[in-house]
Amino acid sequence: MSLESVRDEFKRRQIELEIIELSSSTATVALAAQAHGVEPGRIAKTLAFRLGDERVVLLVARGDARIDNRKFKAALGKGKMLGAHEVETLTGHPVGGVCPFGLALPLPVYLDVSLRDFDTVMPAAGGTHTAVRIAPERLRDIVAGEWVNVCQPPTPPTD
Repeated sequence: MSLESVRDEFKRRQIELEIIELSSSTATVALAAQAHGVEPGRIAKTLAFRLGDERVVLLVARGDARIDNRKFKAALGKGKMLGAHEVETLTGHPVGGVCPFGLALPLPVYLDVSLRDFDTVMPAAGGTHTAVRIAPERLRDIVAGEWVNVCQPPTPPTD
């Protein structure tokens, strides 16, 4: 799966998005930001959670955002992040390349409103060396996502 499943979905659905492939790893927010020459917030990380009702959902948030447990519970209910093996089994993507495209199983996708702080964001594209550059609203449209407010505002850097 992974990168090939993303390519296949884009082709099947006629989604015109360039998949950026790099020789350097983009498996973490910090590595991805450095490799793409953007601030960490612009990296759109995809996290997988199992909710209290046993549903698995994906959450896409800006790279420098932290989950606010109170907001998360209010919006989605109690949730627990999944481990790496389960994430790869359910999404078809390795940790570091998880994205809301080309999924092994259909999963609901939620997007944190923090992504709207940017005109374009960069989620992975199924591999630990891949990404796409996309406007947050287009991302929502492609993945049929729902906006939620579940993250803490990013902490400004201190000098």
